[in-house]
Amino acid sequence: MSGDFSNGRDPIPLGRAFDTPESKRRYVQGLFTTISGRYDFITRFLSFGRDRHWKSRVLDLADLTPGRRVLDLASGTGDLAFGAADCGAAVIGLDLTPRMVERARARRALGKSGSLTWVVGDMTRLPIPSATVDVVTCGYGLRNVPDLPAAVAEIHRVLKPGGRLCALDFDRPESPAVRAIYLAYLEVVGGTLGWMLHGDSETYRYIPASIRRYPGAKGVCDLLRRGGFSDVRHVPVLGGLMAIHVADR
Repeated sequence: MSGDFSNGRDPIPLGRAFDTPESKRRYVQGLFTTISGRYDFITRFLSFGRDRHWKSRVLDLADLTPGRRVLDLASGTGDLAFGAADCGAAVIGLDLTPRMVERARARRALGKSGSLTWVVGDMTRLPIPSATVDVVTCGYGLRNVPDLPAAVAEIHRVLKPGGRLCALDFDRPESPAVRAIYLAYLEVVGGTLGWMLHGDSETYRYIPASIRRYPGAKGVCDLLRRGGFSDVRHVPVLGGLMAIHVADR
């Protein structure tokens, strides 16, 4: 398969995944359909087991209280959505990939109860009324969205005045030397894991490929400010290789 993902349509090779927003959307949906069964393992492995701790920090920074309305974007298998629901929030978990939503639903069936609704949807076209959400959370979604400015505009639209965005993602190291080492590490580890888990060394090489095209934490902060957000900041984690973005509407 050599890293070609299309979600049932003509295959898109990794080298063409970033050509247009639509090609990236199709590639990402196909990729996450393929890796959905390994998603939790991969996030724990690549974070050196710190992924859950970082997501707890996201929820702490979101300052959740019972009854608040939370939209969890790129919900994956539901970690942030579950955490928000356990805080007493009414949560909508949204993901582009139906299979990821199915896995999140199945996981929650085995755990605590809470106010949770699952939606298959696109971050650039949110099926949510304007100014109806208190908090938007997001784990690894900003880097994967096909049109980041459009997603920022949609997040701003659905948040109530005073609402907050808290988003965890990879950062893009500013130092060329650090960036080269970091991306080389992800290339080698991603290729090895792809071959071991899927018989395809290209599967997880999407991660460094996406980081190369990502504006990084400071660039995302600039984009959020231009998108109308205030009190924009980022919290470095893992020595600055990851970041948590916090911004208020």
